[in-house]
Amino acid sequence: MMKKRMLSLALAAALMILPLAGCTQDAGGEGGGDADKIKIGGLAPLTGDLSQYGVAVNNAVLMAVEEINADGGILGKQIEYIVEDEKGDITEAINAYNKLVSEDEVVAIVGDVTSAPSKAVAQRANDDHMPIITASGTDAEITQTGKYAYRACFIDPYQGKLMATYASKELEAKTVAVLYDTGDSYSTGIATAFEETSKELGMTVKMYGYTHGSTSFSSQLDSIKSDNPDAVMLPVYYNDVVLILKQALQKGLNCKFLGADGWDGVVPQLNGDTSLNDLLAGSYFCSQYSASSDDPALQNFLTTYKEKYSIDANMFAVLGYDAMHILADAIERAGSTDADAIIQALSETNYTGLTGTTTFDAERNPVREAVITTFENGAYKVLETYQA
Repeated sequence: MMKKRMLSLALAAALMILPLAGCTQDAGGEGGGDADKIKIGGLAPLTGDLSQYGVAVNNAVLMAVEEINADGGILGKQIEYIVEDEKGDITEAINAYNKLVSEDEVVAIVGDVTSAPSKAVAQRANDDHMPIITASGTDAEITQTGKYAYRACFIDPYQGKLMATYASKELEAKTVAVLYDTGDSYSTGIATAFEETSKELGMTVKMYGYTHGSTSFSSQLDSIKSDNPDAVMLPVYYNDVVLILKQALQKGLNCKFLGADGWDGVVPQLNGDTSLNDLLAGSYFCSQYSASSDDPALQNFLTTYKEKYSIDANMFAVLGYDAMHILADAIERAGSTDADAIIQALSETNYTGLTGTTTFDAERNPVREAVITTFENGAYKVLETYQA
């Protein structure tokens, strides 16, 4: 009698334990949230000098998450998006990454935003086998850290090569100058590739660097004016572009100006100033997308973004939106939140989003054409798609 009673108690205890154990796993058999949520992390500079980039990416990621959740989520679950402000600092980024992984137990991360923190986080993510996708980190070494790091944007060397090719073959430039930020990996990466490709194509090229944070470019522009090149490459972000062009205008420089995707954002930076219109009309940069595209999905995004945040979406926002959707699509196709299953699905990506159709090469960089853009009456004007 005692044995039967003990056996009954043991069975009852076992039956109580089984449902509790089942609650610790999601539908994919891995961690990352409770039974009806999938936790995805975000890293971005939401405050500090780089916040204009981080806020744009994060705003768009939030939009993507809301849309995906409204459409049923991923694997039948809602996304719980947890974003950390890394303030544009590498140490802050690593600390924020550690929190997302150890405390929040996310299954994947959208981030980081700028190149230096993105590279540091990618190294840690590969050690931890944590899938990450940066929307806008362009340093080639980010994805070279290992198979767990992907990106939604072009890499710096590709943009440098592409614009050098465009200058030589389409603009028929013979002499070029490069004015770049020596303290910024984005700027130096593009500048180096532009210089190398220019020489390969037979162009004469001179390099002019400036210290990060500079606001006066007088000496460099004086030298460039003296050299009188056919074109000047400015592989810098839009705030520096406007400062440099205003000073170039004052000095009477008469040449074509070239840029990369960091130029996206120049128009809002002008604040209605029309003094640069003529200079910009002779400028060309490569972008990740065309705001004037007739693609209904892109136009709907641009309209909704402005209505929601009272500001025009820029390239960083567009890339952030695509990055979140690419990751969500991979998790859905993986059928699981297992890291290696997500990575395998990412490698097989063929996703059509705001920036066109994206697949990935062997180093987990996107394969697609760039959009060559100029300006007309102070507004962007798309010329053509182009591939180096």
